[in-house]
Amino acid sequence: MTTTDATAAATRRLRAAGCVFAEQEVAVLRTVAEHDAALSALVERRAAGEPLEQVVGFADFCGVRVTLRPGVFVPRVRSELLVRLATAAAPPNGLVVDLCCGSGALGLAVRHQLPGIVLHAADIDPVAVACARDNLGDDDVHQGDLFAALPEALRGRIDVLLANVPYVATPHLAFLPAEAREHEPRIALDGGDDGLAVFRAVAAEAADWLAPTGLLLSEITEAQAAIAEPIAAGNGLTATVVTDDDLDARAIIARPARRR
Repeated sequence: MTTTDATAAATRRLRAAGCVFAEQEVAVLRTVAEHDAALSALVERRAAGEPLEQVVGFADFCGVRVTLRPGVFVPRVRSELLVRLATAAAPPNGLVVDLCCGSGALGLAVRHQLPGIVLHAADIDPVAVACARDNLGDDDVHQGDLFAALPEALRGRIDVLLANVPYVATPHLAFLPAEAREHEPRIALDGGDDGLAVFRAVAAEAADWLAPTGLLLSEITEAQAAIAEPIAAGNGLTATVVTDDDLDARAIIARPARRR
């Protein structure tokens, strides 16, 4: 249990560090601090700029609690759009793949809503893979570079391919909040010169891995929409872009142009 005095001191410390929602953040920190000294240690990590979710070891995302480890990408609220689209599209017993899965948050949220799906996840970052296994279990989380990580048996069978690829343009990385720049892996953020390098790599192989009626879902920016759709078309996919103004989110939905 933490004391009232420790709580007040923690709030003052976070305010001084520039945390706008100091009271709310201290309330979250108290849920994992067993005593005053533990709370103080957590507060110092947060005051130094570490994301709150990494400090407490979890993020509440889209109806599920996602376990997080230091150095793993923190799921964003705007990615709820991808979860909503995936849940609407996936058959109740369908095959869903969470590519570039990070913590596995998107796949976990979809499986929470559709518990009958078969879920596989993959990431190139071993720290992210370990975190995803915390959330999803060991058997169906794979480490490797995009589709090379997946079992060959999934080829041509994927109903929903969630690919929340890194899509920040390299020149824009310097303008990200310090929390992201300093505490999340660059490989989870950097999308190359125009932010679409990894999307291009996914689109190049997606048609081979999707079921005839499957779809690819990926997050993009408004400026990238006009480029992403032709990329999809050039790789045998037909694409549309959907937006959610409340979430400030945008996603591309791509399907095989011709059924095999």
